[in-house]
Parts: sequence; C-alpha cells; structure tokens
Amino acid sequence: MTFDFTAQQVEQFQREGCLCLDGYLSPDEVKQLVERSNQLVADFDISTHPMTKFTTGSKGEEHIGDAYFLESSDKVSFFFEPNAFDENNQLSKPKQRAINKFGHGLHMVDDLFKSHTINEKTRQIAEKLGFEDPRVLQSMVICKQPEIGGEVPSHQDATFLYTEPQSAIGFWFALEDCTPENGCLSFLPGSHKTTPVVKRFVRLENGGTGFEYLTDDKKDPYTNTEEDYKLLTCKAGSLILIHNSVLHRSNLNLSDKSRYAYAFHVIDGTANYDRKNWLQVPHTGGTDFTKLEL
Repeated sequence: MTFDFTAQQVEQFQREGCLCLDGYLSPDEVKQLVERSNQLVADFDISTHPMTKFTTGSKGEEHIGDAYFLESSDKVSFFFEPNAFDENNQLSKPKQRAINKFGHGLHMVDDLFKSHTINEKTRQIAEKLGFEDPRVLQSMVICKQPEIGGEVPSHQDATFLYTEPQSAIGFWFALEDCTPENGCLSFLPGSHKTTPVVKRFVRLENGGTGFEYLTDDKKDPYTNTEEDYKLLTCKAGSLILIHNSVLHRSNLNLSDKSRYAYAFHVIDGTANYDRKNWLQVPHTGGTDFTKLEL
C-alpha cells in the first residue's frame, strides 16, 4: 500500500503538536523489530559494561553524563533502569528486564533499524513538514520495563536537541500496545505554541552534562497536571510524531507488560546545532548527522 502523508495530517500535527498514525508498520515489521531488539539485548555483554543508569534529571538527581553516554551517538549503547538495582547497587532484575533504553546510533550500525529510518516514508513526512536538509540522529529503543519502568516528566525535545531555529521532530514507533497501564505517552495539545523553550541540556566545560537556562528566572514552565494532557493510547505499529516544543510525558509502568518503542529524531541541517548539545557526531560534531537520502 502506498503511503500518503496527507495535508489534513500535517495540519493536525501543526495544530496539536503530536500526531498518531495507526498501522504505520505492519505486524511483520513490528515482529522483526521486536525480535532484533531482543537479540541485541541478549548479545549485550554485561561483564564489561560500566553499569550506566539512565535518569531524567528530575527529582533532584543528576542527569546521566558519563563518557559511555556521551560517546553513544554512533553506537548501540545500553542504559539501565535505576529501579532495577537494589539498596546495594546490585541488579535485582535479569538483564533483559533491566534495560531502560539502548542506542543512540541504531540507524547507523544496524541494517534493520536503518531500513525503518532512512526510507521514502520518512523522507515524505520530513518534506511535507518543511525540512530543507533533514538529518537523522538519536535512534534508540526505549524499553519501559514491567513493574519498574520509570516516569518521564513533562519535557520538550528541543531541550535535548537544541537547534536555532528549533527544528527537531521525534519519530516514535510503538513496538507493543501502549496503554495507560504500561505508561503510554501523553501530551498537552497546542503547548508547542504557548510554552517557550527555557533551557537546554548541554555538555559542561568541566565534564558531564547539565541544564543551561535561557531565561534569567531559571524556572520551568512545565506542568504535570495530567487532566489537561491527552493520552496517546495506540496499537503496536503506530507512529507518533512529536514536535520539538510540545509538552509530553509518560507515567510509571507498574504493570506486568513492557512498552517497547523505537524512536529517532530528525533535525534540519540548515539550522545551527552547536557543540554545547550533549549529542555530537564523533570528530566532526555540528550537523554532520545522517542525511535523509535514499
């Protein structure tokens, strides 16, 4: 079946800031991506891993910022769920149920993930959303593990992939059914038009990472008042497009079902992407990310 990203879908995305495209991937495509994800985790050697945990930087804890994280842009690196560890900092879950996410260069090193990233459908979406020189970056599988999958508080993707002008669009593929019980995404419709980007996640001069505020008051305009948020419940195979400035979040996964998703972002190569951003291409940096070319 020929894919057509319609003018009505473009208008809805621009109006609300998120758009769910049901049935974007076929059941066979979903199965292949899930099987490949499971294989990558199974092959991952935990004995040589620095046991890097992924944290969101909320609730007072430091955001992840070690070398393993900062050098992950062109690799398949694995990051643990903090709640998978006991009070002695030992894993309390089996490896396959302890990973928070892995990436951030899946589309660069794995042919299957590359084929679902660099293709005609992605190119069409980017073109109709106004990209002049679309570049792909930050490709990863997000696991949202059963019983311990962490909350992701309200945020804007522009904070983490900051460009001038803002250009990042998230492509988020559900590899399993996403429900309120297992921590589906939710977003605040129209917030990309009303909520300014007030901070960015940067590499610090003395090492590590941190947030740099763009305003003098250093206050976040975010809200976790869920009553105003729209749940993005969807079936496996759905694609959710996420505007760089729309507020979105997800709750804890306390259910017995995981919530696997594959995600990558597209930025415009015509925009300025500087070396303050945490994610950099090794050696070259800047906007020298993967061109969305067939």
